[in-house]
Amino acid sequence: MDMSGKLRIEPGTKVSLSRHDPDATPGAKSKESVQAILARNLATLRELQYLMYAENKNALLVVLQGMDASGKDGTIRHVMSGLNPQGVSVTPFKAPSAEELDHDYLWRIHRRVPPRGDIGIFNRSHYEDLLIVRVHRLVDRSDWSRRYDQINAFEKMLVENGITILKFFLHISSEEQKERIQERIDDPDRRWKLSESDFTERKFFDDYQKAYEDVLTRCSTLWAPWYIVPANRKWYRNFAVSEIIEETLKGLKMKFPRPQIDLKKFRLE
Repeated sequence: MDMSGKLRIEPGTKVSLSRHDPDATPGAKSKESVQAILARNLATLRELQYLMYAENKNALLVVLQGMDASGKDGTIRHVMSGLNPQGVSVTPFKAPSAEELDHDYLWRIHRRVPPRGDIGIFNRSHYEDLLIVRVHRLVDRSDWSRRYDQINAFEKMLVENGITILKFFLHISSEEQKERIQERIDDPDRRWKLSESDFTERKFFDDYQKAYEDVLTRCSTLWAPWYIVPANRKWYRNFAVSEIIEETLKGLKMKFPRPQIDLKKFRLE
């Protein structure tokens, strides 16, 4: 079974995160055993990005979700580092602006969807409107409970228009999160990343886990499945995400287009 099959949540599966070990490394024996594969994957991703740009029929949208300190930034830094920056956009979705609040919650998301030929990466995403608004009761239950079906329909529309969607939930334990936040506290060069929410949101760890379970259960679809990536081990997180992206892009069966001119009619002088 390929990596996608190992970590993909099949539609209709009721997810319980307690059954998913964040220390697990399915498909990998050790960090040393996958280093060469990871390096090869990163090189292949560069080639596939160029092919997708040339063909200009598809776009790739990578959605990264996870608890604070789960490694969203690290995944972008390590897995996407070799891509051509001209064809990649990274959007960190934070609290919506006043302008964004005057529109529907998907308005700001749709504006950042990558054009054909490009790769878009969402650091957090439209799923925050099923997570933080629920945990902190920012909107009524009747409002956020409708959003599962709305998001599924939105993603289906994107897929039907040439956008391939990969959604990764970076799964870490509460203990691992605590250790990573403590590392930031202890490291003078990383303290700048700390915010008040790193401390206050930990109190809601279990509430967020429950909210994520419902998201993973109700929004893993045939057209836009979720992948639960065990992320306590950073090396495995990077390896697994790179494998799934590579497998997905290869599955598009992309081809270089024909030249736009008849080369037989031209000769270099």
